[in-house]
Amino acid sequence: MPTLELACLVAILAVAWYWLDGLKARDVAVSAARKACESEGLQFLDDTVSLTNLRPVRNDEGALVLRRVYTFEFSDTGDNRRPGSVVLVRYQVFMLNIGLRPPSNDRTLH
Repeated sequence: MPTLELACLVAILAVAWYWLDGLKARDVAVSAARKACESEGLQFLDDTVSLTNLRPVRNDEGALVLRRVYTFEFSDTGDNRRPGSVVLVRYQVFMLNIGLRPPSNDRTLH
């Protein structure tokens, strides 16, 4: 097999792996965001996440893996959109942010 054909085959396989790996990671992020919203009584909007950052990092074993940051939107009242984010290292949720919620009672601190 000529070198050019081999290089093209390797490139196609690398793109296919990256695409499938991204789909699996996206599914993990959607599931994590949905579960977090459900547990907090929030509405997970659009049922989707958006990849905003991708970079290689080293995991606890020292292997090079991808760190992905996904953003999503949720609503606490049904009339607004608030931002949230999910950080994955490989397929593990590293951090999930749905922001700070204000206290629900009418007490003041003064």
